[in-house]
Amino acid sequence: MKHSKLTAAVSAVLAATLLASGAQAQKLVPVKVQLKWFPQAQFAGFFVAQAKGYYRAEGLDVQFLPTGDQSPIQTVATGTADFGTTWITDLLTARAQGIPVTHIAQLFQKSGYTLVALRSSNITKPQDFRGKRVGVWPSGNEYPAVALLKKYGLTTSLDSTVGNPSVQAVTYPFDPSIVFPDKVDLVSAMTYNEVDQIVGLGYSLDKLRVFRASDYGINLLEDLMFTTDRTLRNANFKGSGQSGQQIAAKLVRATLRGWNYAVKNQAEAVNIVLPLCGNTCKGSGTRADAKAHQTWQMTEVAKLYNSGPTNRGLAGYLDPAVYRNNVALLKSLGILKADPDAAAVTYSVWEAATGKKAAR
Repeated sequence: MKHSKLTAAVSAVLAATLLASGAQAQKLVPVKVQLKWFPQAQFAGFFVAQAKGYYRAEGLDVQFLPTGDQSPIQTVATGTADFGTTWITDLLTARAQGIPVTHIAQLFQKSGYTLVALRSSNITKPQDFRGKRVGVWPSGNEYPAVALLKKYGLTTSLDSTVGNPSVQAVTYPFDPSIVFPDKVDLVSAMTYNEVDQIVGLGYSLDKLRVFRASDYGINLLEDLMFTTDRTLRNANFKGSGQSGQQIAAKLVRATLRGWNYAVKNQAEAVNIVLPLCGNTCKGSGTRADAKAHQTWQMTEVAKLYNSGPTNRGLAGYLDPAVYRNNVALLKSLGILKADPDAAAVTYSVWEAATGKKAAR
């Protein structure tokens, strides 16, 4: 009888625990995030935050939407996703077009964009791009190349008002093997992705000349987190009893925690990313190995995350001086016609997430 009573008591406690756990799970706030590209180490901090339970610890049930060619700006603006990642030029040009998107955290502090040429081409400086064919990506991803070319007085075939452009732009869908080196003289490549793919095609680094846009003053910031004005103003995000501002701060805090862990534990981060990867994670040619390519990628994105203000313990912070320089550059190139309105960037989310005060 005593044994039976004890068993019943244990069962009751267990049932209560399971019910409590279930109730707590039900309290998790669903949040949809649209990443800019397919799952890979470029987004390692997000996947680490998910795997380590950092989002759940903040009371969030984060879902990463299927990614690919769709624009995160459109996905978030239409409400299909609550938050997204994109590049700053995409965000500011969208804002200029009346799309109410708002920057809430800056993950990469330095541009990873490059143009790559064969050393045998004797292209040694941007002035040598004249008369050449340059491979660029579509959908706003061509802006860094356009900015670099315009800085050196070069016009491109992307500008329909130019009758005799000095550079022929060749748009291609992200895989450098499609165009390089037979159809273009220079090709767009991120330090953490396509540069390694080009090496895999049989062109070792000593055979390549890599023009890093940031080395030439074109440091247009890339991976950032954003949402809409509507989400931030929402006083009761998805019926959670919390504001959109509060949910955004929790998302940013957990994501930065994930990024900090990923950068310090890169091999583990790669192993977390690998089960999520598709064919885009393998690199190219002789280096078509998912783990090797993602290890390269993790090493390179850690450099972008760690550069700039993050060295002062300000991960996720948009340096106001860098932001002003980005705006000035885009205006000088005619990509922006005027300064973005003040609501294009908010520091309040980052401040709430980190407990630090942003310098304006």
